[in-house]
Amino acid sequence: MPPTSPLPPLPAAVLWDMDGTLVDTEPYWIRAEQELMAAHGRSWSHEQALELVGNPLTVSAGMLHDAGVDLPVPAIVDHLLARVHDQVATSVPWRPGARTLLAALGDAGVPCALVTMSYATLAEAVTAHVPGAFATLVTGDQVERGKPDPQPYLIAAERLGVATADCVAIEDSPAGITSALASGARTLGVEAVLPVEARDGLSRAASLADVDLGVLRRMVAGDVLDLLPASR
Repeated sequence: MPPTSPLPPLPAAVLWDMDGTLVDTEPYWIRAEQELMAAHGRSWSHEQALELVGNPLTVSAGMLHDAGVDLPVPAIVDHLLARVHDQVATSVPWRPGARTLLAALGDAGVPCALVTMSYATLAEAVTAHVPGAFATLVTGDQVERGKPDPQPYLIAAERLGVATADCVAIEDSPAGITSALASGARTLGVEAVLPVEARDGLSRAASLADVDLGVLRRMVAGDVLDLLPASR
């Protein structure tokens, strides 16, 4: 019997985005934005809301302020966070396959970090439902430069004591994907409310239900994978 080839290594760590990637909270954010705009006598379309996906909260709040919300940017951020936090307290809408992959990584001893532009209060509310799954949380109120800057992912890798090039980052938004790629991490874009457009070095999937440890091993080995349906 010929010798079997050794398996490619697992990632040194997996760096997870939260909104739209780990949990399907983007509809919560959109609802909160639309409610706030309506309270100030303004409309806010779904298309306008999609322009905010993945942005630092201060950037999104600034855009809402410019569109007619008569509140200071910090107050807008606080309002959105509180409204989404209330919705998460009622129900955490996990993305398909997310908890299965988290569990597999935990069983394999691969550390995970959460890298989100949401603030710590919301990230902690979500991760409380998966105790021990994340070794560190990098949140929007902990960084000087949010996504699409690479700083959040660089901080996560530094905290874990690993090189970003040995990590897999999982993202859904254009800003988040730009951040992860710029950090040097092997990056997987998983479609949520926005399509994931092809980019150099970017692996893509329609759902985390299509992603397992074998997929992550292949990415670490240098493969760029396209797991989107062939009809795309």
